[in-house]
Amino acid sequence: AAATGSSATGRISSATMLDTLQRRTLLTLARESIRHGLDHGDPLQVDPGKFDKTLQQAGACFVTLHRHGQLRGCIGSLEARRPLVSDVCRNAYASAFSDPRFPPLRNDELADLDISLSVLTPASEMQFDSEQDLLRQLQPGSDGLILTAGSHRGTFLPSVWEQLPEPDGFLRQLKLKAGLAEDYWSDDVRVSRYRTESFAEADA
Repeated sequence: AAATGSSATGRISSATMLDTLQRRTLLTLARESIRHGLDHGDPLQVDPGKFDKTLQQAGACFVTLHRHGQLRGCIGSLEARRPLVSDVCRNAYASAFSDPRFPPLRNDELADLDISLSVLTPASEMQFDSEQDLLRQLQPGSDGLILTAGSHRGTFLPSVWEQLPEPDGFLRQLKLKAGLAEDYWSDDVRVSRYRTESFAEADA
């Protein structure tokens, strides 16, 4: 997944849990933004003030698209910089049309698209004195990680643990995603972790 973002105040907190209606609202907005992109070539613009206060708060999310069980796009924000409803619309559009791994979505693909969202808690920097110390601290299945080293950066959502259940393999693949060698280690490695609240159209 690709990521964008910078900090903002008044953001979604680590304790925020979305109810069923809020989840459905965000999933509907994601699909409407993709449909708007097919018709007009840009993301759906929404008035955050028309939504409940939780969804008006600055939030960061990833939008993941699957088609026939295969990944079709995934782009998101690592830090809250706009209202969550707006972030969903922007990232849904980007996932459908701007993920460099895939061609832009076509009209005939929309009906078969499965949309899922991951709303991120604010990331916190981890403290460790070695790679082994970092690995010991990881919590498989729960941690999303942001790894940076110099100009390199990569992130894995917590859902990636389903494919890479061992901390060592998870970290190696994250380094590769960041453009580093899988055995790279240096004092300039920084790792932050976050959690996600994830839900999909199939659940709504």
